[in-house]
Amino acid sequence: MANIGKAGAAATITDVAEQSGVSIKTVSRVINQESGVHPATREHVLKVVAALKYRPKLSARSLAGARSFLIGLLYYDPSAAFVGDVQQGATLRCREAGYHLVVESLHNDAPDLAQQVSRMVSALQPDGMILTPPLCDNPAVLKALRENQTPCVLMSPARDVKGMPSVRMDDTKAAEEMTNLLLGLGHQRIAFIKGPSDQAASGLRYQGYARAMQSHGIAVDPAYVCTGDFVFQSGVDAAQQLLSRRARPTAIFAGNDDMALGVLAAAQRLGLAVPNDLSIAGFDDSPGARLVWPALTTVRQPKNEMARVAVEMLIAANRSDAPALAADKLHRVVPHELVVRDSTSTPLAKPGAHTRRA
Repeated sequence: MANIGKAGAAATITDVAEQSGVSIKTVSRVINQESGVHPATREHVLKVVAALKYRPKLSARSLAGARSFLIGLLYYDPSAAFVGDVQQGATLRCREAGYHLVVESLHNDAPDLAQQVSRMVSALQPDGMILTPPLCDNPAVLKALRENQTPCVLMSPARDVKGMPSVRMDDTKAAEEMTNLLLGLGHQRIAFIKGPSDQAASGLRYQGYARAMQSHGIAVDPAYVCTGDFVFQSGVDAAQQLLSRRARPTAIFAGNDDMALGVLAAAQRLGLAVPNDLSIAGFDDSPGARLVWPALTTVRQPKNEMARVAVEMLIAANRSDAPALAADKLHRVVPHELVVRDSTSTPLAKPGAHTRRA
């Protein structure tokens, strides 16, 4: 391939067009992932782009397509594991599509939250925003984005919002399945640790737990239900309360892994063997769930995949040739998975009687 431009000079879009034998407009369409380009032509142009090490300037792309190629991720969540997985999934998908991800933490109860969002949108001019809970359910945030005409995708909202795309997993079904797993092992005194009330997932996961218990004819005992805040220490505190009962639970299902790990620590301090004396289950499948001993039985929440889907929905919404999302595509549900490890077994099992599963 012929040398392009002066020695050491960066290749331009004109260089790519000349080397490819196509128009500048065609190169622009390929770079911006727009339709109207034959697959063979697209592949050829991308090979030339790679060979010339062409890197389009973000400012030039923005001016040409009235887009910033920036996507914002807004979060307020005490769990670093949740935010980390979401950020990773969104970053990778943005990188693949030639976009950049801007991550901002906002306090859900800030009195000037709407003004903060408006200032951020004005400064960044993002092509869209991904809102994680509880910001995705905050009326002030949603109102500010509507007023600024900024597309957004709601991740795990409490309810669907008309005209706003969303992506979620079925928290209620997942919690019901986990509770059924514990019931199937023979547990009846199953305690549950809820998350904070401002997180929609807290109530949804409790609903799944209660539904499974009731479907087996077991009344939910309020004494076996505690509330935490999705952080480790709240799991410790809840476990100490639950395990001090005379008829202590044989299993504790925590609303997220951080609290479940707190339960595990509390049980070990009390000299209880897990899972022989106490089975423990969590929700998320955070890195810690795999690193502790015994490894934690949990629900694998598809955070990475949900973030990728959210990015794809925003990119599609910003394409000039993209049709409006159909009603059945506006709200996406990503499958979850139960991960059975060593922290659960039949109640009062003898040491070594449980089976290693994952």
